[in-house]
Amino acid sequence: MTQDSPFTSERPLRVAVIGSGPSGIYSAESLIKQTEVPTEVDIYDRLPTPYGLVRYGVAPDHLTIKSVTKAFEKTLNDDRVRFLGNVELGRDLSREQLLEHYDAVIYAVGASSDRRLGIPGEDLEGSISATEFVAWYNGHPDAATRNLDLSRVEGVAVIGVGNVALDVSRILAKTADELHTSDIAGHALDMLRGSGVRDVYVMGRRGPAQAKFTTKELREFGELDAANVRLRPEEIQVSEAEEAAITDNVVKKNLEVLRGFGELEARDVPRTVHFRFLVSPTEILGDEQGRVRAIRVEKNRLTESGGAEGTGEFEELPVQLVLRSVGYKGVPLPGVPFDERAGTITNEGGRVTGGAGEYTAGWIKRGPSGVIGTNRKCAADTVNLLLQDASSGALPPRAGSREALDAQLAQLPVYTFEDWQVLDQHEQASGGAAGRPRHKVVHLEEMLTHRRG
Repeated sequence: MTQDSPFTSERPLRVAVIGSGPSGIYSAESLIKQTEVPTEVDIYDRLPTPYGLVRYGVAPDHLTIKSVTKAFEKTLNDDRVRFLGNVELGRDLSREQLLEHYDAVIYAVGASSDRRLGIPGEDLEGSISATEFVAWYNGHPDAATRNLDLSRVEGVAVIGVGNVALDVSRILAKTADELHTSDIAGHALDMLRGSGVRDVYVMGRRGPAQAKFTTKELREFGELDAANVRLRPEEIQVSEAEEAAITDNVVKKNLEVLRGFGELEARDVPRTVHFRFLVSPTEILGDEQGRVRAIRVEKNRLTESGGAEGTGEFEELPVQLVLRSVGYKGVPLPGVPFDERAGTITNEGGRVTGGAGEYTAGWIKRGPSGVIGTNRKCAADTVNLLLQDASSGALPPRAGSREALDAQLAQLPVYTFEDWQVLDQHEQASGGAAGRPRHKVVHLEEMLTHRRG
């Protein structure tokens, strides 16, 4: 800390972090791990529950990935950190209030929206984003009441070849028994138990060498109890020149796994996952009731530049559900500079453009890329800039105080980390009674009834 720094143990640097997902908690972790600038951190989330996409985005059958919450708990239990859940920026607190009472603000709200296909029929009943479907089966309060009747669905088209596309396809292909040991929301497990799904089509507009999924997630499709895997040999062909040019080991292993799928013996099981490459959806077709009945796709060829161009040859697939998984997109926060095209907060390396004392981290900073751990370095890079500004005296002076802010917060139904621990224990106990890791509470009103006494 330089001699000019105004922050001391009696008057620490006060930082608000907006968002309690990985990038938000990693930002807090970086702030309290350093010892040069005494710091206090308040982490806000519009939901009562922390952890963001770890709770509501990670596939429910990937419990080992969710074990990162143990490290997050350590940060949230630190005396210098407060979790303030059920507080929404723009509804309960304004940007101006944050800038009045905190020396710095880090926006780490992720990317909660999705990109559209831009084809006819996209708004038919039964055409939704994979983002919504993931939120539904993970028990997000915004999606828990959605009526997704899978009993009348036999065919599903999943548009996209990233890990989210694999997640939703795998959940649809698994049996209720396979999912029973996951932390999938109870309403979703009940609906999947009565699912009529027989065919799941995972579709990418380019070839298998351009797919974005990881090998571990791809291999899981060869281990499903009740689903075969099918491919079309001509769609997974890779020329010798193209294969020789591949330097990414993940791509090489993916090609090996896909070719191995082609050699699997067909089993007498009720479901089939079809991996389709070099196809682009051109129209979603509806029935007389305005519900999805089919999807029309055009077959593609790869161009010399690695793109895809249509061949003029079309095919219709009978599906009653279309899930688009072509990318997440950030949404603007009230008053915060935003790049609509990129779907990110306008920033330079993490400093919000034109916003002295404002910073950003995670997907809302750089776009939706990387895995959970990627956000740790991203957050640390942003925090390093913040600390440079704090040590050099570059942060603008704030007129507010912690006492004045706490008086305002006392008027709100704030949900603390101690409250969350009560809810967490309740969910685990309820799940344990049924032989499951947890039984998620999915409605906001019910969440708020579980509090520290």
